[in-house]
Amino acid sequence: MQDLLPQTYLIGLILLLATVAVLVGRQVLRVQRDERTLARLGGTKAAPGDAAGLYELASVQLRKRLYSQASETLKQALRQAQAEKAPDEARALIENALGFALAAQNRFAPAIRHYRSALQAKTDYPVALNNLAFALAKQGEAEEARSTYESVLILEPGNGTARKGLRSLERRRGVPGKPPGDGETAAEPGKEGNASRGGDAKGFSKAA
Repeated sequence: MQDLLPQTYLIGLILLLATVAVLVGRQVLRVQRDERTLARLGGTKAAPGDAAGLYELASVQLRKRLYSQASETLKQALRQAQAEKAPDEARALIENALGFALAAQNRFAPAIRHYRSALQAKTDYPVALNNLAFALAKQGEAEEARSTYESVLILEPGNGTARKGLRSLERRRGVPGKPPGDGETAAEPGKEGNASRGGDAKGFSKAA
């Protein structure tokens, strides 16, 4: 039995190193892909001319935490989408992403306006609902935040972000000095499942 312990340890170490190598490799490939996208879309003086290209550029800027730049790019994308008469789903994606970029700069009031606009364009949008609830909680609107998270669970009963948000609100109820929503994070566009995906530019492929 003792002779097997070194072998078991070695096998476990090899598996751990292999897992780490895969994770690091995926991260490196993602960074390289983002750099190529930035070079392709943002490497010239002229920004992409269509809403889809601007949204793609902003998505990379968000992943690289260039929130101020992403906000400006998304404002351009929104204007272009309106000019192109883009479908509601596409406009909802842009509005939600713009709200996220603003919230990341602690600009929660304008973020809430854009989340609401996203939900006007697409009412069954769990990512935007979760993000709206998060921003409302940060603004001290705990009851509306709670009802918004509950709306997500009506659409997706298993939504982990909404459940986590509700637990956070319950923990902070009546605790002085801790604003509701502290310790939680907004859902970055594209970080949730396909049914509520926020970082996908596919909505732009449909004609209005």
